[in-house]
Amino acid sequence: MYIIAGLGNPGNRYEHTRHNAGFEVIDILADRMGICVDEKKHKALCGRGALEGQKVILIKPQTFMNLSGESVRAAADFYKVEPENIIIVYDDVSLEPGQLRIRGKGSAGGHNGIKNIISHLGTQEFPRVKVGVGEKPKEMDLADYVLSRFSKGEQEMMDQAFLEAAQAVSAMVGHGMDAAMNRFNGKKKAEE
Repeated sequence: MYIIAGLGNPGNRYEHTRHNAGFEVIDILADRMGICVDEKKHKALCGRGALEGQKVILIKPQTFMNLSGESVRAAADFYKVEPENIIIVYDDVSLEPGQLRIRGKGSAGGHNGIKNIISHLGTQEFPRVKVGVGEKPKEMDLADYVLSRFSKGEQEMMDQAFLEAAQAVSAMVGHGMDAAMNRFNGKKKAEE
């Protein structure tokens, strides 16, 4: 069994912001799997189904980004899922908009949601899909930037990136980390 957690902030105010990239990917996976992610459990919205022949739990933590680990840990404990089968999908300001990076482990890299998950799971060794949202402008506060929405031009690129991130998660579940990394890491946006 896999837990696939997309990170973001709950509520209409935060919909379609850079920080909610993980929620966008979960919505695409749920749509493909024909399930709803609306069951309130584990401080998250959850949905259960099958992906690539494996049982999966999709979760959108409702704790706000900086406390994402509370929700991920609660789901992991309940379903008895080890960290290596917990895939976290989230935004990354160090990657160009639309660029994906899959990793099997690593530090938080300044991302507070990941920092909290590492703290709650007690390990950095869990797979993740980072979705590039672009570097913040120098004159802008990081919090304001990640809570901003994409420009029209960026949105088209990001919609493609969210689709590819969902495909990457499917590849991770169905074919393993190495295959997914070989296929998706460093891949540039659709227009290139």
